[in-house]
Amino acid sequence: MRTVLRTDSPDVDAYRLLTALVVPRPIAWVSTLDVHGTGNLAPHSFFNVACARPPIVSFASVGHKDTLANVVATGEFVVNLAHRDLLEHVNHSSARFPADVDEAAALGIAMEPSSHVAPPRVAESPASLECTLHSTHELGDSVLVLGDVVTVTVADGVLDDTHPQFEQLAPLSRLGRDEWGLPPEVVSVPRPRRPEDIAPEALA
Repeated sequence: MRTVLRTDSPDVDAYRLLTALVVPRPIAWVSTLDVHGTGNLAPHSFFNVACARPPIVSFASVGHKDTLANVVATGEFVVNLAHRDLLEHVNHSSARFPADVDEAAALGIAMEPSSHVAPPRVAESPASLECTLHSTHELGDSVLVLGDVVTVTVADGVLDDTHPQFEQLAPLSRLGRDEWGLPPEVVSVPRPRRPEDIAPEALA
């Protein structure tokens, strides 16, 4: 048996369903500056890679928030990786601060200059993606933001040769309601390139 929930029904909250089912969701902890140079720092959990070559990432602003206004006005933003030790800071920065209040300053979150864009990055974040605006796309009550990744910065001790180590990144994720995902166990399963790479006993 299954419960069937039509998303166009007034009794169904599609947002709560999707945020509980599309999990775990990585967090884009986005730092921006407004046109006057005031900082903004806010988490966005509708975040992913949109393209590999050229490198483009995406996040969606549910509603027209300060992050979106700043990105559109200045054309730049930084995605800071949300490390598990920063959970309290990430959560607190989701509060609806006034537009003229810098969340990082209000919460005592240390920031440092980025390498190639004006918005600063979170000093304690193990990795950051410095981006310039590629495009925005209106989607109902949300706006999809695409950013060209111009620079990737990774903290010392996180890289194994050129590969970021998951256990050092320790990324948080969102699971719906007030639930957060902590870094899970990591397993390595080689990906088959051809059907011939699959063991015969695994085929029906």
